[in-house]
Amino acid sequence: MPIVRSLSRAASQLLQSSGCGCGVSLVPIRAIGVSPRQVASDASFHSVTFSESDHPRVLITGGLGQLGVGLAKLLRKRFGKNNVILSDIRKPADNVFYSGPFIFADILDYKNLREIVVNNRITWLFHYSALLSAVGEANVPLARAVNITGLHNVLDIAAEHNLRLFVPSTIGAFGPTSPRDPTPDLCIQRPRTIYGVSKVHAELMGEYYHYRYGLDFRCLRYPGIISADSQPGGGTTDYAVKIFHDAIKTGKFKCYLRPDTRLPMMYIDDCLKATLEVMEAPAESLTMRTYNISAMSFTPEELAQEVQKYVPELQMTYNVDQVRQAIADSWPMNFDDSNARRDWGWKHDYDLPELVTTMFSYLGSDSRIAQAN
Repeated sequence: MPIVRSLSRAASQLLQSSGCGCGVSLVPIRAIGVSPRQVASDASFHSVTFSESDHPRVLITGGLGQLGVGLAKLLRKRFGKNNVILSDIRKPADNVFYSGPFIFADILDYKNLREIVVNNRITWLFHYSALLSAVGEANVPLARAVNITGLHNVLDIAAEHNLRLFVPSTIGAFGPTSPRDPTPDLCIQRPRTIYGVSKVHAELMGEYYHYRYGLDFRCLRYPGIISADSQPGGGTTDYAVKIFHDAIKTGKFKCYLRPDTRLPMMYIDDCLKATLEVMEAPAESLTMRTYNISAMSFTPEELAQEVQKYVPELQMTYNVDQVRQAIADSWPMNFDDSNARRDWGWKHDYDLPELVTTMFSYLGSDSRIAQAN
């Protein structure tokens, strides 16, 4: 550090002694290239455009969560195995590790993340690293660091390197004062969880970087996502995943929400399809940077009735978790996704009956399901 300070003083003296009389500002020594941390006020950026023969180079952060592995599989099929890099701070299972490129990436380590983007010539970034609603409330400082500080690192790197950036948002971005049935794209939000607050922050920061720096930022507000190949991850809507596992294993399910709690939901294949579609949509077709997407809306009671068509002996009981119930009561009951359907042709494939049938087709090898069928 003394050497650095000496060099800085020497450079300052040299610049101050310049005979031209021009005002010169020093560039920080760590600065290499251009990012919103360093740029002038009139700087702008543009998104990379791809020809049909030139696939994007993709990085997925937080890739071992509910959506990352499935998204990587979809994108590798579309763009080639080696063009999609999955990353996380956890060790992947063997099937994930050997299915395509995987690297360690900590979104709180700005330098490491920047090196990954540069060394792998990344052009698309899907930022899935986040602590979900219930987990975030149990550890607010960590949620603030991961969901907000990590986002800032990703935004700066994406703008500096002209990336097309996708950041998912959520039904949790709305609050008790939001219109709930239906909830439009633009309305008062005011969430009351750190997860929701961080997602509103992400929506607004992404939009700001788009208008301020030209960043190609795209965002979807996901409803509750239901998947057969991942375990519940601490979200308020995870009951709609756990019920299938418990129905098959024990024939009993204890729900932490009231039976009449209505929330928007979506099967994972629809979610991943929407994510790819909005990323491939022509920029001129997008009238906003953040869209609602929806497929179905149901209550725990309605879901149980559908599940009982496959597991008639399912015993459903309720033990309401007041924290999760309060969160659910502040969220939308139905999403208005008409803008997504109009602007880039969004259309879901799975309603509740198709969802339940598909879940049991993946999970239902148990003899109980075979007998029910």
